[in-house]
Amino acid sequence: MSELKPKKKRPVLHAVTVVALLAGSAYFTVELRKDEQAKAPVVASVTDGVSAAGKSADAGQQKWERLKNPERSVLRDGSGNVLATFTDGARTATLTGPSRTFTEPANTKTRVVTSDWVRLMPESWRNGAEREQWFKEWFKKFYGSEEDDIFAIAFQYGDQAPVKKDADGTPYAGDAAFGPINPNGSVGNDLREEQSDFYDYLGQSYTFRNGETMAPEAAKYRAIDCSGFIRTVFGYRSRYPLAPLDGHGDGLPRTANGISRSNVGVDIIPLKGITPADRPSNIDVLQPGDLLFFKLDQRTGQRLDHTGMYLGNDTEGHKIFISSREEANGPTIGDKGGTSRLDGNGYYASTLRSAKRL
Repeated sequence: MSELKPKKKRPVLHAVTVVALLAGSAYFTVELRKDEQAKAPVVASVTDGVSAAGKSADAGQQKWERLKNPERSVLRDGSGNVLATFTDGARTATLTGPSRTFTEPANTKTRVVTSDWVRLMPESWRNGAEREQWFKEWFKKFYGSEEDDIFAIAFQYGDQAPVKKDADGTPYAGDAAFGPINPNGSVGNDLREEQSDFYDYLGQSYTFRNGETMAPEAAKYRAIDCSGFIRTVFGYRSRYPLAPLDGHGDGLPRTANGISRSNVGVDIIPLKGITPADRPSNIDVLQPGDLLFFKLDQRTGQRLDHTGMYLGNDTEGHKIFISSREEANGPTIGDKGGTSRLDGNGYYASTLRSAKRL
């Protein structure tokens, strides 16, 4: 159900090739090892009730539950274990599946062990959607599936991630930079230029749904800034509708500020303001896959200026996120430019201002 119209042929992703290449990565890793789950703290653990057939061990006793704040539907097995969560107004779904480990040894000792698989549904969730045909078909296909999800895609752009090419030989994934060196960089200026989007990374012009075509800049080839990273993962790769710029048609806006203040998805932590006093008091409402928005730079006035994606808890119980940042020169869960934690009083924890669920 693609609503995007690339000028050139959209890359065809071959599952066998992707899996083979991913296995060769020395840094960002995705390990399907259930024994890792035992090493995670209880707060990060989700019971893996998926059988070889991709169904819950208690499939005959599945039950739906409605919860509030935000309004959502939760599917549980007969033992009460969460199998999936669907939020009203959002296309993002979190499914329970085999445990995986995400690491980045080059920049951090952090390890995220998770049984959460984050995927986009073809339609936004609404109360009672579990009885609709589109959902039944989608759930049958993806529950228990190990096809690349949002998390797996995100880590295909991290440090030393292997290059992946489509059938035409065009690289569509692999180690991404943040942006080229700023020729005017000095004290008070950014070291690297921003505004590198997915079409810059690809080196291809791209025509959006509203008919606008954006051309890549040669200097930004293989680079994606913070919002460009989110647009690459959710939009270009996962097919969430994209707008070419903030305020240009429907879809995911171009900037962190534009996305946060738009009406796409569901506000999980509503934006109250940009001052330190507006820091959220409760981040436990976050769910893996949620988009996060930060106020880092006072030079940007009233604008939010950084975005990332929440991953869940690491093996030490810290709330971890991934984002593309200047200091690490690309997507990271590491410590360059500030530890990627939302709990405590660190740099990113103190500058978080809002969160969305697409």
